[in-house]
Amino acid sequence: MPSNGSIVGVYNVSRETPVAGSVRVARTFLSRGRGLMMEASLPPDTGLLIDPCSSIHMFFMRFALDVVYVDREDRIVRAQRSIKPWRVGPVFTRGAKYVIELPVGTIERSGSAVGDQLRIVDRSGAFA
Repeated sequence: MPSNGSIVGVYNVSRETPVAGSVRVARTFLSRGRGLMMEASLPPDTGLLIDPCSSIHMFFMRFALDVVYVDREDRIVRAQRSIKPWRVGPVFTRGAKYVIELPVGTIERSGSAVGDQLRIVDRSGAFA
C-alpha cells in the first residue's frame, strides 16, 4: 500500500472500469481520523483510501458518499451507496482491511460490486 498522502488511482479489474483516478491515501492516525470531515465536497474522479479501516462514520460531513470496503487481496467485501451525513456505517465489516470513500454515483458508474477485484495504481503507473 502506498504511503500516507500519496495519490493513487483505483481500477476495477473484474469490470474493466476505472473507479477513481485521484484518490488520496490516509494511513496515519490523524489523517484517518480526520478523513473528509469539514471538506466542502468531493469532486468527481477523486476519493479517500483509509488504511487500516473496517468501519466509518459520517459525523461533521457536508455531503453523502459511496463507500467500498476492501480486503487484503483488494476484493470488495461491502459496497454502500449514498451514505448521508451524520450517519454511522456498519460497526465492523468482516474481512475489510481498508475503505475507499468516493463521490455518490461512483459505485453505480463503475459497476463495482461485492467480490470484484480492485487494483491500486500509483501516479507513476506502477502497481501498489
